[in-house]
Amino acid sequence: MPPQPRPYLLGLPKATHGGLDHAELHALGIDPETILDFSVNTNPFGPSPAVLEAFRTANVSRYPDSEATLLKQALADQHHVTPDRVLIGNGSVELMWLVAYAYLAEGTYALTLAPTFGEYRHVARVAGAEVTEITAVAEQGFRLEVPIIAQAVGAQRPAVVFICNPNNPTGVLIPPMEIATLSIDHPDTLFVIDEAYVPFINPHYPHYPRSSDAGSSSCLDIDQPANLLVLRSMTKDCGIPGLRLGYAVGDPEVIGALRTVQPPWSVNAPAQAAGLAALRDRAHVERSLCAVAEAQDYLTRALMELGLEVLPSRSNMLLLRIGDAAAFRLTLLRAGYCVRDCASFGLPDYVRIGPRTLPECRQLVTAIQRVVNGA
Repeated sequence: MPPQPRPYLLGLPKATHGGLDHAELHALGIDPETILDFSVNTNPFGPSPAVLEAFRTANVSRYPDSEATLLKQALADQHHVTPDRVLIGNGSVELMWLVAYAYLAEGTYALTLAPTFGEYRHVARVAGAEVTEITAVAEQGFRLEVPIIAQAVGAQRPAVVFICNPNNPTGVLIPPMEIATLSIDHPDTLFVIDEAYVPFINPHYPHYPRSSDAGSSSCLDIDQPANLLVLRSMTKDCGIPGLRLGYAVGDPEVIGALRTVQPPWSVNAPAQAAGLAALRDRAHVERSLCAVAEAQDYLTRALMELGLEVLPSRSNMLLLRIGDAAAFRLTLLRAGYCVRDCASFGLPDYVRIGPRTLPECRQLVTAIQRVVNGA
């Protein structure tokens, strides 16, 4: 018998994510290039020409800067913090794994707010921790009041609480000041706030519900307690998911612990160069995000006019109650459109749609209308 892994890893399923399943498409005889992918929530306009040029000209004949010094300094300047409070990662998902390695082990607990991104549970279980969930329900708009979260933290005393804010897949936002108060009241717990979708928040379109925190949407806009760690993804808003790039902002001691368990050279040279170029060309990102918000506003109105139930969202995703989500997704896939079946979130009656360009959203609405009408 070969050597065996840790017993609790046997049979542990991986988290399910959006994106095209090429094996599925091959089995269905569908060319992936013919599919418009609405199952992910990224900038559909892609990176700016400056980012592409930086990527192409990056020096790959040398090892990359293991500290990503220039990018770290640029992000520190952007968020008005010192560089020792910033850590660059191979996507924000790598940073979640680093949190698990540094702060979780057998005999510890992690807390998540379901339905949410499945990677939080997965990294915690791989580290050996037990995972408990507080589950929001549709009847309350998938919102969880902070006192309920506080009660669970007090009772469970988790080592780590993962909060996606705005949440994936519901688009619900917890006011940052409430999160800060929660972390101050529970100083022995590390609160990991995943803000991957904060850049997509746009209050200027009518179907974005207003936040109750006087306009602030990010924990980076407030004084961060020492036990509050913010994760950001650069892949989504900058349109470079294939490069994998994210960063964490937090207390220097927390950042130091994550750096200790981070593999060397985990952020390659092209990704570092692309990140710097993206920060210098924010105009491209801002134009793209404005266009995405406009497309999402159209998509929300058009789907509601079809009589469909669309959950109001603070981020670039729409949660759509459709009935048999798996069948709905497959029908659309055969028509050339991919949406996210939310069964993996525990929501088999829902699909999640990430808005793309306005013309592409119009095509999707036409396809959905045909499905709804039984065509």
